[in-house]
Amino acid sequence: MKPGTKLDADKPRWELLPLSIIEGAVKVFGAGAVKYTDHGWKTVPRARERYFAALMRHLARWQAGERFDPEDGLPHLDHALCDLIIMAWHEQHGPKT
Repeated sequence: MKPGTKLDADKPRWELLPLSIIEGAVKVFGAGAVKYTDHGWKTVPRARERYFAALMRHLARWQAGERFDPEDGLPHLDHALCDLIIMAWHEQHGPKT
């Protein structure tokens, strides 16, 4: 192997992820931890359907022109991103109901 070789061609390209957008989701998760509890979203009953409903509510409010959630002042799209992250987590780790 030549000096300076790095075998990372088939690895995830984390440098392409826009972290400034992810920071908004982190803020929503933090607000949720204060309002509820850390990681409480992992144990919500019927999480798949309830977070899907929450996702659609945030997207509908955003589509109607409301940019910020009136409860916490954070962007609806950041809430929607969190809902998708939570849904993906439940898809991987939660019960398949």
